[in-house]
Amino acid sequence: MPKFCANLTMLWNEIDFLDRFGKAAEAGFTGVEYLFPYPYEKDALAAKLATHKLTQVLHNLPAGDWAAGERGIACLPGREGEFQDSVGKGIDYAKALGTKALNCLVGLTPKDVPAEKVHETLVKNLKFAAAELKKAGIPFVVEAINTRDIPGFHLNNTRQTLAVLDEVGADDIFFQYDIYHMQIMEGDLTPTIRANIARIKHIQLADNPGRGEPGTGEINYPFLFKAIDDTGYDGWIGCEYKPKTTTDEGIGWFAPYKG
Repeated sequence: MPKFCANLTMLWNEIDFLDRFGKAAEAGFTGVEYLFPYPYEKDALAAKLATHKLTQVLHNLPAGDWAAGERGIACLPGREGEFQDSVGKGIDYAKALGTKALNCLVGLTPKDVPAEKVHETLVKNLKFAAAELKKAGIPFVVEAINTRDIPGFHLNNTRQTLAVLDEVGADDIFFQYDIYHMQIMEGDLTPTIRANIARIKHIQLADNPGRGEPGTGEINYPFLFKAIDDTGYDGWIGCEYKPKTTTDEGIGWFAPYKG
């Protein structure tokens, strides 16, 4: 049976972030993920994890000036030093929290920069990050994001992302497969997951359209969960959706999958 973790950036938004750890545990989750831990002290986050017996499954590397619209800096020429510093900060938090994997948001494709330079920068930065995370013993994942929610995001489908990972050539860099994003960009979910499961280290979900909880859109999640289970996938599935009403009112889909 798949292991599900609660995405605390998206779920229980009606309460303070630090109170969401307890809500996740009460709902039956044994793991959590969220976009960024960096606004909080490491000790405070670690204490929440320990108190509620939760595993820190995933968080992202720092992604530039999020409030200003940046969505990662790995593909931005001229920001290499900042990216390297962000890798160090991500590792520092991951070690303190016992994070099982770190994800890289590569960023928006910069305008007026030759495509070759953007690609060269991305590959170089991912090689650096993969080497540093390997030394730290932390798996490294990279995700693709649909161009409807984030227009201009540099990686937006499975084939493109895996081609970049091939060029990086590290043995510990993997694909973070987001079902919602890939349903929008390419569909064909089950065959794609089956064909690439050895390269997928983390999965995320939301239904489509609307990015709601499973059962609110077109994706046959019971079928898909069984298909993922049948591959032998033993990683986590992050619940990165926007509840249609409140998180508690929409959490019924999770009942059959509690550990």
